[in-house]
Amino acid sequence: MKLSNEGLSNKSQWEEKGYAVPAYERAAVTEATKAEPVWLHLGAGNIFRAFPAMLNHRLLNEGKMDKGIIVGEGFDYEIIEKAYRPFNELSLLVTLKADGSVDKTVVGSVIESLKMDSSNEEEFSRLKDIFTASSLQMVSFTITEKGYSLVNARGEVMPDVQEDFKNGPKQPVSYMGKLTALLYERYKKSADPIALVSMDNASHNGALLQQTVTEFVDVWSKEGLVDDGFRDYVGDSTKVAFPWSMIDKITPRPDSDVQEILKKEGFEDTETIITSRHTYTAPFVNAEEAEYLVIEDTFPNGRPPLEEAGVIFTDRETVDKAETMKVTTCLNPLHTALAIYGCLLGHTSIHEEMKDDELTALIEKIGYQEGLPVVVDPKILDPEAFIDEVINVRFPNPFMPDTPQRIATDTSQKLSIRYGKTIQSYLASEDKDVSELTFIPLVLAGWLRYLMQVDDKGEQMELSPDPLLEELTPVIGTIKLGDDNRDQIADIVRPILSRSDIFAVDLYEAGLADKVVNYLVELIEKPGAVRDTLKRALS
Repeated sequence: MKLSNEGLSNKSQWEEKGYAVPAYERAAVTEATKAEPVWLHLGAGNIFRAFPAMLNHRLLNEGKMDKGIIVGEGFDYEIIEKAYRPFNELSLLVTLKADGSVDKTVVGSVIESLKMDSSNEEEFSRLKDIFTASSLQMVSFTITEKGYSLVNARGEVMPDVQEDFKNGPKQPVSYMGKLTALLYERYKKSADPIALVSMDNASHNGALLQQTVTEFVDVWSKEGLVDDGFRDYVGDSTKVAFPWSMIDKITPRPDSDVQEILKKEGFEDTETIITSRHTYTAPFVNAEEAEYLVIEDTFPNGRPPLEEAGVIFTDRETVDKAETMKVTTCLNPLHTALAIYGCLLGHTSIHEEMKDDELTALIEKIGYQEGLPVVVDPKILDPEAFIDEVINVRFPNPFMPDTPQRIATDTSQKLSIRYGKTIQSYLASEDKDVSELTFIPLVLAGWLRYLMQVDDKGEQMELSPDPLLEELTPVIGTIKLGDDNRDQIADIVRPILSRSDIFAVDLYEAGLADKVVNYLVELIEKPGAVRDTLKRALS
């Protein structure tokens, strides 16, 4: 079974093997979409194919939409060249359920893929045509939080952004420069309304996108590189909206066990594709069943009926509460705790960690005991039920090939949201005492221990990518297993623990630094001290 339009011509062959295939005519959908596009998505990674593309696919199958999605990729063009076009933009979604069953769906909603490359006249001209179509209702994004940044980890404006600031919208090279240039094309042609919808797992993602686009517009306007009216167009929410959203679905890298299942069934396109930019993808995507998408209902040019596919549309305040609930209490802090201690203890899968009594107890304490008392309740989702599903169904799913090493990526950029917000809530509460926090400080100490690049056996350990590694590891590297001079250790970590850019608060001012240092001293006592410290803290 080949993943292509021709390969799908024999639908019975697929269906006999339990593969769901499109119930709609892709040729008709392609023709309608190219004539009047309604949805452009930027960011062609695995989360897009597993979630937004699947939402559109369901609506096409049910006859509730007649147009598909066009996808553009502005960071890693090899994804388009190797994972989309050779397969006629088709993909296979493999849904891994906690009960051991597997759903396999050929997703056909993506009808065109484009490289967001301004130096490629044909590709960028096609994107301009799509962006200027009056029918276009929304441009959505899954480009990771880093994709919206105009500065590097040191706060310096990145060279490609500097170049775009100077040169204007003619041939931009940065991601946000290219986006703003395309938006300028829409303004010049018709100034039709549009919604730019970030679906990235980032706090206040709509505001983040709006801030970045607005900065480009302001610079270009000031330098006289765009028409004066462009600033008014982007600043008018009835013309350009930036809805906030909360997204939740785990889509790990392509898994070898899934590949073997597919091969045995005769599915031929199973090879993992690793691009030169270190993107891991494949013609198939493996993902968990659970998924949540909550979007602020602000679409000045209309929108697809995504509520028919399970998306929750609501107001901005509720979206913010749902995102805060997930990111600061019910999922992300638990994930990060498992990542840090999973790496230290030699685990290589999240589901195996859930068989570790200490690690399971740790995330239960963080979620139920420390997080829930100050959780923001969005009302549309029940926080305690959400944690229940995470701990009892999602994380233990033995068919989800996710790793602590993947989750540990960019931890320094996550701590302020995942733990700092809870610390701030305790500090602001009249009836809560921040000194009650025990397990969040234990995780923060664990992160410092992780930065030593030595696991609990005392062996060298490779760290996951993080923009602050080069800055922090030389500092932490001066601490060795067996060091017992608490004052000296405290002096070494003081510059880190006082950084509110990492923790959202100065941990000394918050009254938690001493607790973190005490745990760190325990964690470095000897090989095996990580396990011993967890046992003592959790007893």
